[in-house]
Amino acid sequence: MNDPSERVILLVEDNADDELMTVRAFRKSNIRNPVVVVRDGAEAIDYLFIQGRHADRDPSIRPQVVLLDLHLPRIDGLEVLRRIRTHEQTRTLPVVILTSSKEERDLVEGYQLGVNSFVHKPVDVTAFFEAVRQLGMYWIVLNEMPSPRRSA
Repeated sequence: MNDPSERVILLVEDNADDELMTVRAFRKSNIRNPVVVVRDGAEAIDYLFIQGRHADRDPSIRPQVVLLDLHLPRIDGLEVLRRIRTHEQTRTLPVVILTSSKEERDLVEGYQLGVNSFVHKPVDVTAFFEAVRQLGMYWIVLNEMPSPRRSA
């Protein structure tokens, strides 16, 4: 998976407006990677561990990065992060918390659980687009990950 355009972005977001703005920001920044959107923590777990509704997805397609909201239905973002870091096959997966939460305890717990980055969603649309553009450029274009074979 050396071609950056093949790297999947997993967006875990229950707010349709934030989802639309995030996808638009990627497109405006010429980040054309596939964006898989899941709307709650339980579906994120199903996608990542190839179970439930996502049991039939291609297991060779691993997300390059997970953009994770915190305040999600069913299973919250911190619990999703906890489960990602607990399992061998997802432990090294880059996770960026992208949230409107300004709670210090969310920031601290996120880092204690092993988040790679914690970004507050800017309220201003222009600032939001710029934040997402920078996230995409770093995590999709610049960051290098070990292949599943090398990290196992």
